[in-house]
Amino acid sequence: MSMTTAAETRPAYLADTATGLPIPGEPVFDNPDDTRRHRKQRLAAALRLFGKYGFGEGISGHISVRDPEHHDRFWVNPFGVSFNRVRVTDLICVDSTGQVVHGRHRVNPSAFVIHSQIHELRPDATAAAHGHTAHSRALGALGRLLEPIDQESAAFYGRQTLYEAYEGPSVSMEQGRDIAEKLGDNRAILLRHHGLITVGGSLDEAVHWFFTYDSCAQVQLLALAAGTPQRFTREQAEAAGAGFGDPQLGWFSFQLLWDEIVAEQPDLLEE
Repeated sequence: MSMTTAAETRPAYLADTATGLPIPGEPVFDNPDDTRRHRKQRLAAALRLFGKYGFGEGISGHISVRDPEHHDRFWVNPFGVSFNRVRVTDLICVDSTGQVVHGRHRVNPSAFVIHSQIHELRPDATAAAHGHTAHSRALGALGRLLEPIDQESAAFYGRQTLYEAYEGPSVSMEQGRDIAEKLGDNRAILLRHHGLITVGGSLDEAVHWFFTYDSCAQVQLLALAAGTPQRFTREQAEAAGAGFGDPQLGWFSFQLLWDEIVAEQPDLLEE
């Protein structure tokens, strides 16, 4: 009796990935220098995208990515430089004490206390994105998380948490630690009276989750203003979340944004 394998029964139009989509894998480099350069380029592009899509709010907002060689260090946008103007050469590297070890700019204290603690407590979080967007602030003010009302919001079903404590701007290590602890193993934490943080196994993934969460918050606010949104059942939310919440899909989705911003603003790659 012959055995039929899963590959043989999979329709020809479906790729051999978790989602069935023809998604390539994340690139792997032979040395940390190449990996570092790749991550810094992605970081600069992500910051420009934040600027393009209106996620800037004065000095607020930061994105970090772990250094591939020194795991107690991370790269982050510099204090006082607009998202719309950040280049690879402007990025700074910060160690576990808050010392800038590479770069000519200073670090935002909030960026250090929040991101250093997330990277310490979440070894799997290669990157973290934080911003004070209008939609996340509005949703947080209501004290509500995303509800599973569409496929995109299902990516956060059982993978988000609400942080309700507020003691002013996040500049103390204690508050940064508390945020990181409350994040737990979730991919998003909505900070009431503050903003949104998302994390991922790559910078690409973390930033995609940020974009998706913010757009889902907008959809939910619109739906609530118009009436009573119909939620997925648990089974529907889990099925949608398995697809739209797939980490590889999250990583690949950022590649479309990368192509877009590099074509429009190639100066971001200046080293």
